[in-house]
Amino acid sequence: MKEMAVSEQPREKCTRYGAQSLSDAELLAVILRTGTKDLSALHLAQTFLAQKDKGLLNLIHLTADEMLNISGIGQVKAAQLKCIAELAVRIAQASRIKEVRLNDPETVAFYYMESLRHEPREKLLLAMFDAKSNLLGDTVISVGTVNHALVSPREIFLKALEYRAVHIVLLHNHPSGDPSPSEADIHVTSRVSESGSILGIALADHIIIGDNRYVSFRENGLLGQRKGT
Repeated sequence: MKEMAVSEQPREKCTRYGAQSLSDAELLAVILRTGTKDLSALHLAQTFLAQKDKGLLNLIHLTADEMLNISGIGQVKAAQLKCIAELAVRIAQASRIKEVRLNDPETVAFYYMESLRHEPREKLLLAMFDAKSNLLGDTVISVGTVNHALVSPREIFLKALEYRAVHIVLLHNHPSGDPSPSEADIHVTSRVSESGSILGIALADHIIIGDNRYVSFRENGLLGQRKGT
């Protein structure tokens, strides 16, 4: 970037005018810091953003190995970029955690939206709440194939008991982007709900995450509904 005017260098531009003045490529260039002998950091950032025509979503969608296939990105830069993606997800969650309310499925769905909607395989999360409906924590129960998550009620309730949860919410994503529940989703929800009733741990909801949309079993009257009914 030495051949560029100082006023045009991303880091100098950031210092003078603030990070909000930078383009997506300029922001990445500041993080990357260096390019190659043939490419400036800015050109490297532009090359990165052009992959698969996904722009900034490449931070999430590209694996570290795929990043390594881009000339100028080694293991350190790939790790930095994946960390940025994870920070973005955690910032989105941190800004919403105080808004999460057990009786409001939308707040729960959007708290987990960014961490689930880009997943290439189905991932089942368990969110646990206390008697006052405060979020105690969450954990990944299973990671499945493209269209099936492996569900173990035993593992779900062992974890809920460990956290002393009174209410639980299941969340999983549909990689297709369509959150419509399948018959298998309805069947699993019924099994978990029945098991929770025996143990005194209520299944408050099962939320399926799509691409910026969701389906709540609670909102749609599907809790406890059996397969085929």
